[in-house]
Amino acid sequence: MPVQHAAIIGAGIAGLTAALALARQGISSEIFEQAEVLVEVGAGLQISPNAARCLDALDVLAPLTAQWREPSRVALASGASLRQVAYVPVNNARERWGAPYGVLHRATLQSELKSAVQSNPLCMLKLGARIDRASHAAVSAICEKTPDVVICCDGVWSHSRRQVEGAPEARFSGNIAWRFVLSSEDAPSFLDREAVTAYMGTQAHLIAYPLRDVGGFNLVAIAAGASAGEAWHTEVDSSWKSALERHFSGWNPQLKQLFAHATPTFWPLYEVGEGSWHNSKDMIVIGDAAHAMMPFSAQGAAMAIEDAVELATFLAELPAAEAFAAFVAHRRPRLAKLKKRGQFNKFAYHASGPVRLGRDLVLAFRSPASLAADMDWIYSYHAHGLEKLQ
Repeated sequence: MPVQHAAIIGAGIAGLTAALALARQGISSEIFEQAEVLVEVGAGLQISPNAARCLDALDVLAPLTAQWREPSRVALASGASLRQVAYVPVNNARERWGAPYGVLHRATLQSELKSAVQSNPLCMLKLGARIDRASHAAVSAICEKTPDVVICCDGVWSHSRRQVEGAPEARFSGNIAWRFVLSSEDAPSFLDREAVTAYMGTQAHLIAYPLRDVGGFNLVAIAAGASAGEAWHTEVDSSWKSALERHFSGWNPQLKQLFAHATPTFWPLYEVGEGSWHNSKDMIVIGDAAHAMMPFSAQGAAMAIEDAVELATFLAELPAAEAFAAFVAHRRPRLAKLKKRGQFNKFAYHASGPVRLGRDLVLAFRSPASLAADMDWIYSYHAHGLEKLQ
């Protein structure tokens, strides 16, 4: 029997996108979010062409492009000298990959997704709806219409996935992120207004790019560090500021000065390991709740968006149990390959000594076009069933 109604737990990027994708397939949904008000934490977000293509099919891209910035390139630079080592051109993303590459604040994306959901008659968003035990029976009891499936989209610290036997678990990655946004007035001239720049150093790197929608610069500093427990974001106290300064002690003084102009939030980075994504019947886990990964490929949000679109397609084509199996078989190879790419990027970004010198030498001989070709498998990806949504 085809799926007609779904319950979605979590109103983040995965949950809201899933509701819109299901609606395009004629499937209604109720989205349950424990927060009374949707306030997206974090800072900037990169929307690569594979994700932009999905958002375009859901009619969400146009309002985003009016607010975001499209960089000319993604650059790799030295954290010590500020010298550019290599770059991938992305100003031709529409021609090369069939969709644009943009950067914006997370809150902007969530706001547009929320607006689209609230204006869609097949979607019902319920805020302040905490679900302590997310079994199908418990969720059905609070739904206005009995759901055929429950889709768990409540992030890396998902409670709902505990209802799936053998579900994956979150584990500390050994990395800490400090995220902050600099005002335009505080952003120094050496920060490139036309690029996403990854400054690389020993066991640490810093991502910097402009945010048109909030009028500032997004900065994310990532380094190895100790766990702070089950905390997603924490205000930085003096001890963590000291740790930040210690990790970047050998960096260019101009870069280190950036930290004096902002109060970052401190994020211990967790990833989600292997495990079952569904119960073979009526419950499935997607997005960060299923496969949260490190931000070394800037694909976390994109994978959640792809998940949502593809799951909706399979649910429209097959009975729930078959759809779940087909979805997982389809998604796992891409997610596994992307995680390996992220591990490689971490190795390259955080290299030191002779390895760093070798890295820079290899990159110096790579043309921008050849580096762009390395990204084709990620950015040219067309989600399963995408053409049916357009």
